[in-house]
Amino acid sequence: MCTKWPALPVVAGLAVGLLSGCGTENGVPGTDDSSVVIGMTDDVLATDPASGYDPGSWLLFNNVFQSLLSFPKGGTEPEPEAAEECSFTDTEARVYECTLRKDLKFSNGDPLTSKDVKFSFDRMMKIDDDAGPAIMFPMLDKVQTPSARKVVFRLKVSDATFPSKIASGAGSIVSEREYSDEGLRKDGGAVGSGPYKLDSFDKDKAVFSVNENYKGTAETQNSGVTLRFFHGDQDGLRKAILGNQVDAAYRGLAAEDIAEIEADATGGEDIDVVEGTSAEVHHLVFNMNDPVTGRIGVRKAIAHLLDRDALIDEVYENTATPLYSIIPAGITGHNTAFFDTYGGRPSRAKAAAALRADGITDKVKLTLWSTPTRYGPSTDREFKAIAEQLNASGLFDATVKSVPYDKYEKDIEAGEYGVYVKGWVPDYPDPDNFTAPFFGKGNVLGNNYTNSTITGRIIPRTAAVSDRGTTDDQFGELQDIVADQVPIIPVWQAKQYAVVRGNVYGLENCLDASTVFRFWEISKD
Repeated sequence: MCTKWPALPVVAGLAVGLLSGCGTENGVPGTDDSSVVIGMTDDVLATDPASGYDPGSWLLFNNVFQSLLSFPKGGTEPEPEAAEECSFTDTEARVYECTLRKDLKFSNGDPLTSKDVKFSFDRMMKIDDDAGPAIMFPMLDKVQTPSARKVVFRLKVSDATFPSKIASGAGSIVSEREYSDEGLRKDGGAVGSGPYKLDSFDKDKAVFSVNENYKGTAETQNSGVTLRFFHGDQDGLRKAILGNQVDAAYRGLAAEDIAEIEADATGGEDIDVVEGTSAEVHHLVFNMNDPVTGRIGVRKAIAHLLDRDALIDEVYENTATPLYSIIPAGITGHNTAFFDTYGGRPSRAKAAAALRADGITDKVKLTLWSTPTRYGPSTDREFKAIAEQLNASGLFDATVKSVPYDKYEKDIEAGEYGVYVKGWVPDYPDPDNFTAPFFGKGNVLGNNYTNSTITGRIIPRTAAVSDRGTTDDQFGELQDIVADQVPIIPVWQAKQYAVVRGNVYGLENCLDASTVFRFWEISKD
């Protein structure tokens, strides 16, 4: 997700585990016995799906709006949701057809037909908001509605990932009667056909109740949800969950807080830690035009010296896992190209050899660029630790500079930095979303890297393959090329956590690689 890069502060991951809940005798903060209050440090930046392209907004969209398809809990293959069935009707993955469920309604009682689906996509593309998801659909030619329940998408080029894209928050269906195609909705309201309806929204909270008109696959386990926004205040969120002011804390707790709570969870405190899967990643990115990092020997030397295990232990309190390729574990096509090429342990000898092979004999002066909040609260510490690792080898003289995000992005675009951090949270759990945005034409990394094999053959050919499991070899080749040329170095794959009161259940069904946080899975005794 291009503008989602900045949004996720900490953690998402591999193993799924839930510490057993033991109930509570204390009162809970919900409005009735089964309503749930959730705190998070992210904000919801938009209630209109033509604009929002950040984790907080997509959390709202996934619960208030329906898409034609959705990702089932624990799954990465989209399944019918507002649609009864969907499929490509040609062999080139350029014509995609869906049949809607019967008698769909929006939360206000208005019928939902194919015209609303067409309107939603046409509106999103027409508005083309800078902070919106229209950027995901350059392949979309037109949407047709041969009947009230039939929708046909015609694509300009083959795109087998199209089902995953429309299953995301970008595929949210809005009512033609409630929204205008002349601009974004400004009143903070939302009318969708999802499992919940938005009752109120302000800068500090959003209140949701169950949508009685909903027809789909979700089965709600509560009577409503209130989101409390802590606006980046990690300590405030920690105090709220420990002080029984919220039922669950999702997104934004510091790694050390999670580790401390998890260690104390068996000591009598009525709090549990839920760990789930995710595909959030962090990379070192190299400017290929920079006089220092543009040299292959420098990049390979850094790859040989990076100690991922130490970073995760010392900086992230083991709330992440080492990442050795650009496609994370749990996603089709993942391999371990960087482990196979550079090993799992630092090697000064191999780093020195890489520098010598590139004619570099002097100590390499290097600045690592970070930004303090956009890619997680521990990013500056992470980069300082990497600089220390490089300097400890005696081969580098590395320093770290951290700048505000607005300056950071402008300087990257201007080519001012040699090596810098980028985080990524996928729009959809497919290998294409970890490759095409990074290495395709006009890549979002801003690092001046191109490879004709990747852009000319691998990306377009894999985009045309509907059976994603058959693309492993091609995506493996892509990852091997990246490990050999080192335009980026993958560092870690996060784990995803929620901290809950002991009488709250189901969070393990909200934390997976799809990044869909499912209100309806949460229950409370």
